[in-house]
Amino acid sequence: MSFRDSHPPAGSRPGTLAIPEGSPRPRIGVFEYDASEVRQVDDADVEALGRFAGTDAVTWIDVQGLGDEAVLRRIGEIFGLHPLALEDAVNVPQPAKSQTYQEHDVLVIRAPLRGDDGRMSVPQVCLVVGSNFLITFQERYFAFFDPVRERIRAGIGPIRTSGPDYLAYALIDALVDRYFPVVDGISQALDDLEDQLISDPSDQMLPELHGHRREIAVLRRVGWPQREMLNALCRDPSPFLSTDVRVFLRDTYDHMIQIMGRVDFCREVAAGLMDMYLSAMSHRTNEIMKVLTLMASIFIPLTFVAGIYGMSFEYMPELHSPRAYPGVLFAMAVLAVAMVGYFHRRGWIGGGGKRERKPPER
Repeated sequence: MSFRDSHPPAGSRPGTLAIPEGSPRPRIGVFEYDASEVRQVDDADVEALGRFAGTDAVTWIDVQGLGDEAVLRRIGEIFGLHPLALEDAVNVPQPAKSQTYQEHDVLVIRAPLRGDDGRMSVPQVCLVVGSNFLITFQERYFAFFDPVRERIRAGIGPIRTSGPDYLAYALIDALVDRYFPVVDGISQALDDLEDQLISDPSDQMLPELHGHRREIAVLRRVGWPQREMLNALCRDPSPFLSTDVRVFLRDTYDHMIQIMGRVDFCREVAAGLMDMYLSAMSHRTNEIMKVLTLMASIFIPLTFVAGIYGMSFEYMPELHSPRAYPGVLFAMAVLAVAMVGYFHRRGWIGGGGKRERKPPER
């Protein structure tokens, strides 16, 4: 699954929406809940959202799909979203960031996702946190938030008795947790490549290693801004994020620190494996050239003897002797064996050569 950048043309007015290519029509899910009950609408009509604005209960509007600009702008009108906030939600992907407006906070988060083909992408999720509502914008339906939905239905933890800021924390934490299995998978793959590189290096390892290095680069490019954004949420006060929720966000920030530390470690391991691969390939090439050189060195004197007796001179030693031909072949064989023995004593083939004697143990 691939995600293309969608940005308005250069010079466009602020608030211009660039709908991502191939994004489906918005499917709007609604959760309205308090401590006593939960009301859920799976496929709500955009005009029906007006009755959820301004209620005392916490309202979560989940917009899945960005393929209709009119629907998106109508949602912005109903909940009073700033045009720049709607632009951040629709124009994907962007680096993680947080922005406070007069009526709401805007948080841009990205999480890794592996498609059916095994390729990794890092789609964007935008959260708009208001005084009594939370709106999430997703390019497609990714099932990122299914565990949070189950917690709301079951009333697990303080989520039903807390405000939209705690819900925003729960969603952010769910997105950050998705980094762990991806990073673990890359780390395990690098360990397997290291074992293979030591036992049996091959040319097929290079594309796989290069693919992991690209994924690590993507995680670093996405993860570092997200780490700084979470740090800013924990540090900077906001009218839409309570002090208690910022305590929970510090735990998510700690998770992000752990993730980026492991990503940096994987980066160092991948760089080391690349050096090991190049060294192994160079060593294998040297071994091949060594064998070819030794074979050529053995045949050089034999070729010299054959060349001498191949010259058309009338007076040559043993030219008319019946034993000359087998005698020359025997001499050439002895010469070849002698050279092989010499190479072995020097340690050039067969692991021969002089070895240092170890001193006797006392």
